[in-house]
Amino acid sequence: MESQSARSVSRMRPLARFAWGLLVYDVAVVAWGAYVRATGSGAGCGRHWPMCNGEIVPRAPRVETIIELSHRISSGGALFLTAFLAAWAMRSFPRGHRVRRSAAVSAALMAIEALIGAGLVLFELVAHDASMKRALGMSLHLINTFLLLGSTALTAWWASGGGAVRLQRQGVLLVVLGLPLLAMVVVGTSGAVTALGDTLFPAASLSAGLAQDLSPSAPLFVHLRTFHPILAIATAVVILFAMGLVRAMRPTRAVAISSRAAGVLVVAQVGVGLLDVVLRAPVAVQLVHLALADLVWIALVLTAGAALAEAEGPIESPELQLSL
Repeated sequence: MESQSARSVSRMRPLARFAWGLLVYDVAVVAWGAYVRATGSGAGCGRHWPMCNGEIVPRAPRVETIIELSHRISSGGALFLTAFLAAWAMRSFPRGHRVRRSAAVSAALMAIEALIGAGLVLFELVAHDASMKRALGMSLHLINTFLLLGSTALTAWWASGGGAVRLQRQGVLLVVLGLPLLAMVVVGTSGAVTALGDTLFPAASLSAGLAQDLSPSAPLFVHLRTFHPILAIATAVVILFAMGLVRAMRPTRAVAISSRAAGVLVVAQVGVGLLDVVLRAPVAVQLVHLALADLVWIALVLTAGAALAEAEGPIESPELQLSL
């Protein structure tokens, strides 16, 4: 029994570290994708996918091509690494285990992520396209990205020893956890469209931007620049209030750490968002703002996973579960 437990420990500790590392890598890939959008480099490879301008390795590429191609390479790496994580989880955990299921969901969502990205390129919903189709595509992309980051975070959490969630008779807690998650989806999609508006319709000054926002003839992308900060502040209030309630309802160490992290991150995100407005959306600030949004989402998902765990006391290690 001891040798079996030791083998389980040796397999799962590296898997958990790999999953956490993959989560960090995914956040970086998402930020680089935002850089592609913010610099107008989405058409750097033309209307070709997975080829780039009809070639595997473009000759004498432009800067936009290098940026877009590097994003495709990093995204392809994320796809491969997520598939590897799923295969590793299948070998290391018994059938029906939550780590196997979450890793498989992550792999499926990563495939969908690649298909959405390919669709944006093939239908030319990139660069300077200002259609509602592009806004819808970016919103779907954002939602799928959130789901992907959430499933990968849960895979890492459960592989590290997080308990299985229990949904029965958790009505009030489910509402308290669900509201900030739903609010983040709403504010995230509005933020994606707002960032697109900043790229397509840049303002020369803060006053010019406000005049643009309030113009009746302005497109939806521009109008959202007024409403998104209001939604973001309201979402931050919801998150801070909900995290306080969760800590009171589930006073465990894991819940305390993740919920407080969510609170600190959402305050930082709102602060960076206001800076983004004042400075008229410089690319670097946009990337930090998006990365913070992803981290807030991850912290909320981990809070939900910890709060809904079957065991309300100390987390039982996965190696002990398998050895039993």
